[in-house]
Amino acid sequence: MIQQTSLLELAFQSKSRVTNREICLAEMEGVVPWAELVAVIEPVYPAGQRGGPPIGTERRLRLYCASQGLNHRL
Repeated sequence: MIQQTSLLELAFQSKSRVTNREICLAEMEGVVPWAELVAVIEPVYPAGQRGGPPIGTERRLRLYCASQGLNHRL
């Protein structure tokens, strides 16, 4: 089945400039050993027995690192 391309996808395809955010995230992906960091953090990460379900360990770590990296690049 052929899926129709959305207007948003077309807008991103025509984008020629690479943003600082994309550069920073690409650098982090190549440098940070995510699996090893998650293995160290996971034993002390909250299990989420009260309240809503917690955000995954790797997702929270990536969000934190991205926010720190983007703040330092500006």
